[in-house]
Formats: sequence, C-alpha cells, structure tokens
Amino acid sequence: MERAAGSAEAPHEAAPLLPRPPAPSSGPCSARCALALLAHGALLVAYALRAALSIAIVAITGSSPPSGDRSAPGPRPPQAPAYNWSAETQGIILSSFFYGYGLTQALGGYGAGLFGGKLVLGSGLLLSSALTLLVPRAAELGVGVLVGLQALLGLAQGVIFPAQYTLWAKWAPPLERSRLMNIADAGCTFGTFSALLVAGIICQSLGWPLVFYIFGGVGCAWCLCWFLLVYEDPASHPWISAGEREYIVSSLAHQGSSHGRSLPLGAMAKSLPLWAIAIACFCTDWLFYMLLTSMPTFMSNVLHFDLREWLWDQWCCSLRAPGCVASCQGSESASFPALQNGLLSSLPYIGNGLGHILAGLLADFLLARRVLGTAAVRKLFSALGMLLPSVFLVVVPYIGSSSTAAVVLLTLVLTIISMTGAGININHIDIAPRYAGFLLGVTNTFGIIAGIIAPTAVGLLVSQDLQAGWRNAFFVAAALNVFGLIFYVAFGSGTVQGWAREEPAAP
Repeated sequence: MERAAGSAEAPHEAAPLLPRPPAPSSGPCSARCALALLAHGALLVAYALRAALSIAIVAITGSSPPSGDRSAPGPRPPQAPAYNWSAETQGIILSSFFYGYGLTQALGGYGAGLFGGKLVLGSGLLLSSALTLLVPRAAELGVGVLVGLQALLGLAQGVIFPAQYTLWAKWAPPLERSRLMNIADAGCTFGTFSALLVAGIICQSLGWPLVFYIFGGVGCAWCLCWFLLVYEDPASHPWISAGEREYIVSSLAHQGSSHGRSLPLGAMAKSLPLWAIAIACFCTDWLFYMLLTSMPTFMSNVLHFDLREWLWDQWCCSLRAPGCVASCQGSESASFPALQNGLLSSLPYIGNGLGHILAGLLADFLLARRVLGTAAVRKLFSALGMLLPSVFLVVVPYIGSSSTAAVVLLTLVLTIISMTGAGININHIDIAPRYAGFLLGVTNTFGIIAGIIAPTAVGLLVSQDLQAGWRNAFFVAAALNVFGLIFYVAFGSGTVQGWAREEPAAP
C-alpha cells in the first residue's frame, strides 16, 4: 500500500479505533440529520427527473405493450400528442442523457470545492428542473431538440453527486458518515421508485406532458427549500446548537479546508488507495449496469419470460388502464394480490433503498463500538456488496426456466450491492476529504465508462452463442467484481493520505 515517506499513516492504519469526542444528539432535529434528509430529497427529485422520460415514453409514443397483443394502446388521454418514434430513435433519446452526464462529474466536484457544494448542487438541480419543464415543447420541435435537451439535463445532473460529497466533507463526523451519507443516497432509489409509481398515474389521468410539468415544478420548489435551509458548513449555520457545531468542527479539524484552484493531480495519479476505489467502482458498476440493461433480455431470450410485458401487466392492472382490465379479471381473488398492484416489481427498488440505510447504520455501529477500524469496515461492506452479488450472478445461468427464481436473485443482487454504499462509495472522504467531490467525480466517470462498455460486451458474447454467451457474460461480470474486490482489499485505506493533508502548490 502506498505510504508517503515519513508520514504517520501506518500507525493510524493499524489502529482500529477512531477518536470519539462526546457527540450531541444526532436525532432528526440535529442540523446534520436535517441536511441528510434535505439531501435525500434533492437526490429523490434528481432521480425522478432523470427517470421521467424513460417512464413516460410509452405514453408519448402511444406504444402497446411489448408483445403487441393488447386490445388497446398504452394509457394515453386523447388530448396528449403522440409521436411515431422507432425503437432505435427511442434508444437514442433515452441514452442522450449520458452524453452530458459523464462530462461534468469531475468538473462538478472541482467547482464545488471552489464555490461550495450547496451552490453547485442547488444550481444543478434547479437547471435540471427547468429543463424538465421544457421536455414537452422539445418533443414537439423534433427529436434532435429533445436529444439536445436530454444531453443538457445530463450536464446539469452530473454535478449533483460530487457536490454532495463536498458538503459531507464539511458536515459528516467520521463516526456518522456512513449513515448520514447513505440516508441521503437512498433518495436515488426511492426517487426512481416514486417516479415509477407517480408518472404512470399522471400519464393515465392527466396526460404525459403533465409528468414533466409536475416533476419540474416540484424540483423548482425543492430548490427553493434547498437554498433557504442548507448551509455550506456548521460555522455558517444560524440555528445549529453550539454543542453540535463544536462536535462537528472538532471531529473534522484534522482534514483541513476545501481545496484551492490547484490539485495534486500527480500524487492522486500515483495513489494506490485511490486506484483501489476507482477500480472497485468500475467493476461494481459493470455488474450493476449489466443487470439493468441486459437482465430483461436474458429473461426473455433464455428463460422465455418477457419481463417488460410482465411489468406492463402489473402496472396496467394496478391502474385499471383501458385495454388491460380484461387481463386483470379475478385479480381480487388471486392468491397473491400483491402481484396485481406491482409490488413484486418494486422489490428491487425497496430492497436497494433500505439496504443503503441499514448498511450505513451497521457500519457506523461497528465504528462507534470500536469493533473495527475505518479501513476494515469499508473493506467488509465492499466485500459483501461485491462478492455475494457475484455468487448469485454465477448461479443465474443454472436456474433452468424458473423466472420466479430469476426475479428473486435480481432482487437479492440489487439489495446486497447497496452495501457498497458503506464501503467504496464513502471511502473518498476517508482518504481525501478536502478533494472528496473531485475524486467522486473521477471514480463516477470510471463507472459511467463501465456502464457504456458492459452492454456492448454482453451483446458481442451473446451474438456468438446464446446460452454460452450469457453464461460467459455473467462469469465475466462476477470475475471483474472478484478482481476489483481483491485489489481494493489489498490497497484500500481508511486514513487521510499525505497528499490530501497538504496545501497544493500555487500554479
């Protein structure tokens, strides 16, 4: 593991205990917990905004369910316009978000270090909300305009996560980082889940344009709350108690202030603990994005189970949408009525969101009780979140034709992978709190690259041989996760690195 010459990192790494100053209440009335809830809301809104188009596009195109055997088109009121976009055009529109999303990750973290996480995050969310309000008009003007708008939305949202980490570097005491940050991060999953529930109802009852007007309006309103209630650091907060301010400031005194215009890029590039995080993030996101993009195709082509059509059935039956009511007859007397209201399809989202929160609570419990040190806790939760999903993934090709088992395994994978939220995802702040936002942007870019490569690799493998191709695709994802975990366990660290303690030299 990399050590700066003459640094005192080795003794700290060996000691499993963190300093534990007396902490005032961290209940819902504390300023830091209020920030966690506000950040949770901001991420919930951000992910609802980015999911809105992918959900509403069924109504926008007036599409039928995937099999095309329903008696009526999707739920679309007569007054809502419809556009005859091909499947290829829809894919281009939906993927255009990522054209911009990957470009502003590191830039957003750098800007947050200069101008503050509150301003950068709030500005990114406000711009995202305003752009969402323009989606119906952009669709009317043409596909090219909508693609450009989605790319701008990606640019705006790319700064949100790195800016949040810059804020937490100033607000989250070491013994509370896991739970505070994971409560905030759970907003991503619950935002997608909420959008799935609400957008369908709006499309059915009010028309798809109202999805973007309502979501954009809620986002603008939340930004007002954000700018009024969030403060950059405890020192500038007017309502925080003196005890809480002193606790936070004293627990973070060792990490220094935010970075200046210069960054120690050379030292960062040579830091093995940072490379350990980046490689682990790449491997984890490879598995995660492969599941999101390829699992429906696997279930359809290999298990002969149309997941998209099944989810359509659950959504239609829960809304009693036109053309779907006939297929829902008798649902009230079914043995498992939860299937008829889409509960089963929501289990991966619920599991992932709750898994984030529970992992954060458990990680901080282990740290506070001095059971394990920071590095050990991060490696433990990374191991659980990377190794167990890999095992489940290897099992998938051998489950036969059981679609139920596939859904169960998918739910388990998405639930357990959330444990990395208390591992590699937080480790940026442990090793370099002054540069946490920038580093998160860099490692997120690695993850986005994995998300682009993984589906392409799956397509190449499957094109050669269907059964063997899928088996090899799952093995590759599992092997990458095992490699990433081994590298992270070998070179990951839980202490502030020497280059992160020093002021960068003036340009």
